[in-house]
Order: sequence, then structure tokens, then C-alpha cells
Amino acid sequence: MKLQTISASSAAATAFIVLSFLMTASALPVPQLTLAPRAHNGSFTSTNWSGYAVTGSSGSVSDAKGSWTVPSIQGTCPGTNQYSSFWVGIDGFSSGTVEQTGTDSDCQNGAPTYYAWYEFYPHPSFLINGLTVRPGDHMTAEASFNGRSFTVTITDTSTGVSFSTSARVRSAQRSSAEWIAEAPSSSGGILPLADFGTVSYSSCTATVNGTPGTIGSFGSSVQVITMVSNSGAVKAQPSSLSSSGDSFSVTWKSSGP
Repeated sequence: MKLQTISASSAAATAFIVLSFLMTASALPVPQLTLAPRAHNGSFTSTNWSGYAVTGSSGSVSDAKGSWTVPSIQGTCPGTNQYSSFWVGIDGFSSGTVEQTGTDSDCQNGAPTYYAWYEFYPHPSFLINGLTVRPGDHMTAEASFNGRSFTVTITDTSTGVSFSTSARVRSAQRSSAEWIAEAPSSSGGILPLADFGTVSYSSCTATVNGTPGTIGSFGSSVQVITMVSNSGAVKAQPSSLSSSGDSFSVTWKSSGP
């Protein structure tokens, strides 16, 4: 389960934000989330997230879409397991639910391991066994809300295989959209971040208050997040947005935690 605090620095304030994500196929105990005010138009540091978020008022976000290329594990896997997750979703930046789907590029038992998954946190997360993921595959993902339930869809456009599922998440705030590279966590804390090199996101859009747009089109509601270790060393660094406002990359720097 991923439940970590990030700090935000901006001209206005410093905020502490809890990010949550469940990474196993079975339910884990869910701690109570305690949130403090967040700062808008900030540059954030997180111990487990790197990428971009678009924030809005409660009930404003109805869709998040994006694409990425599954990154290949760099070099030889070490003797200890390491993990890296890449996803698109709604909520979790400043709320207690996350509706998301994505892929992992891990080192497990000394070997590179790749797979797809989905989650409606705080419901359990599940592996998508029917969607085989390989490094270099081009993925597209979407999380959407239709007024009653959330739907997550993930497609491997390199193979043409797609998966979609829906669920109700009663306490969802629909107050953020995210495009994230993440260091998963276990009950013992944040796991080492696998060396994925660089992951590239493209065609990233959100719908906020009924208006669709690229990440960059949302101005001061755009939040950029850098993953750091407990000592403040950078673990994963996001690039600036492209001139079109819909693309960026995240580069691995260190395993942490």
C-alpha cells in the first residue's frame, strides 16, 4: 500500500499532503488519512510520487487520460527486489481515494518483471492477468467518472489488447487528476525504486468542471512533483512540460528509499 506524505513549496505556503496507493492483489489495512491544507501553483516533493497533477475543487474532475511507453529495467537486477509503477488516475493528491490503472517495471527475484494493474482505492488492487506487458509497449490509460461510477481503461496499443472495469467509490472527492511514476510501498515502508531509466508520458489530458484540456492548459492548478528520499536526495525527476502542454518525462536518479 502506498500512503506517504509530501511537502509542497510555493510562494504562498508549505503544505503536507498524503498520497495513497495499494499495490497488492489482496486487501491491506487502511490507515485513516489526515490531510492539511495544500498549496496551489506549487513545486512539490514526495517520497513516493514523481510527475504531474491537476487539482480542482471537490467534484470537479471527471476524466484523466494519458499514454506512456513501458520502460525497460536498466542493467542487471540487484539481489534485492525493486519496484516502479507508472499510472494515470483521479484523486489521491489531497484526498483519501485513488481511481487508477497502470503498469509496473520491477526487479523481482533477480529478474525484470512487467505487468499491468488497476485499483479503486480503498478497494483492493488487482493484476490484469489477460494483458501481457513488455518493455517498449505503448500504453494508453483513462480514468473517468460518469455520474455514478468510475471506469478505468488501459490499452496496450502495441498488441491491441485492452481492459476496462468500473466501480463505485463512495467517498471519492474527484479533486485531482494525476500522471505519476511511483515507488511502491509495503507494510514496512517505501520499497526501493527500480532503475527504469526514463519514462515518457504523452497525450495527457484532464476534464475539470466539464472542460477538457492538456495538463498545461490548467495554469495555476498544475502541480509538478519530484520524488526524493527521506534525506532529500532526488530519486525521480520530472521534466518540464512540452510546448504543447501534454507531454513530459520522468528520469530515475536513485533507488532510495
